[in-house]
Amino acid sequence: MTRSCKTIPLSIPEISGNEWKYIKECLDAGWVSSVGNYVTRFEEMVADYVSAKYAVATVNGTAALHISLIVCGVQPDDEVIVPTLTFIAPVNVVRYCGAYPVFMDCDKDTLCIDVQKVIEFINNECEQRDDSYAYNKKTNRRIKAIIPVHIFGHPVDMNALIEICMKYNIDIIEDATESLGSEYKGKKTGSFGKAGCFSFNGNKIITTGGGGMVVTDNESLAKRARHLTTQAKNDPFEYDHDEIGYNYRLTNIQAAMGVAQMEKLDEFITIKRKNAELYKDLLSDNKELEMLWEKAWVKSNYWFYTVKVSKKHKKALMDFLLSRGIQVRPVWKLIHTLPIYRDCQTHEIARAFDFYESCINLPCSVNLKEDQINFVVENIQNYFKTECEKGI
Repeated sequence: MTRSCKTIPLSIPEISGNEWKYIKECLDAGWVSSVGNYVTRFEEMVADYVSAKYAVATVNGTAALHISLIVCGVQPDDEVIVPTLTFIAPVNVVRYCGAYPVFMDCDKDTLCIDVQKVIEFINNECEQRDDSYAYNKKTNRRIKAIIPVHIFGHPVDMNALIEICMKYNIDIIEDATESLGSEYKGKKTGSFGKAGCFSFNGNKIITTGGGGMVVTDNESLAKRARHLTTQAKNDPFEYDHDEIGYNYRLTNIQAAMGVAQMEKLDEFITIKRKNAELYKDLLSDNKELEMLWEKAWVKSNYWFYTVKVSKKHKKALMDFLLSRGIQVRPVWKLIHTLPIYRDCQTHEIARAFDFYESCINLPCSVNLKEDQINFVVENIQNYFKTECEKGI
């Protein structure tokens, strides 16, 4: 039965724990900027959660990725392998470093980078030289790193990726900005690479309003990341700087919110997974769409709920749902097709076009209620019923 419904947002934060209490403590104490007990506590909580030895809090996920590339030694004219279907941040940070992206296709079952095509590219299009690094035969540039992105919370096939990267001395910098709490074969995402990066933007599974984190098991890498994110200031009193640094540290107020959110992360993931199951069950009889689902060897946090429909229905279905107060979004435009990246190298990109042309993200907030999910699904079914009656 169709009913009136207020706007159902795509993704909004859940503020129901100790956020107000901890932020007030910061305000009362006067520790509101980038130094304070909550920054340290937040770093320790995230590191412990993903079983990493060190964590460095940053102003956002993009800053975390940028600093990770720097401390991992990405240099101008290096190349970094990236997916074409992703938020633009992991590609932009490659250019921040003066390096060049090499774009890869999607896996056939998920939106994540196609690891088999990565392996084929490295084995067939690159050569390992005396310095132990892989070099792109076409450009003669060093392949210094790869940024696998765990798209919408679904983990990349990391074991195969780790094997090829170890063979060719390629650093893995995990973009886990969407996958805090997701697991690959029992291990948390963000803990597989030389560095892992998280985001705490307002629409992420936990939020600090804006924020990020670098995690690593490498002590020297963590120390340098902390140094660079505080303007490379090397004296606690004097304004002495030993290299070009960045104003990238998270504030204590934001970290206070992060601590409160971390206290509820497991609860949030339980809710997200339960809601994913509900969407799947309610949509299971609809032959016109397919829900993106986790593989058997992973546990997704289901940051976003993604469905794949035929290309002819994508825009019309989105418009139909939006007109009924249901916020939905397409996936990102393929980065290699943007004018600023059209001259960059690609490798056998095919499936990504299909995903881009057919995928829609449904409302996915932690506080999404069962009746709201029912309303979303009811309207999806009504759309296809109407189109069927039209003979489309």
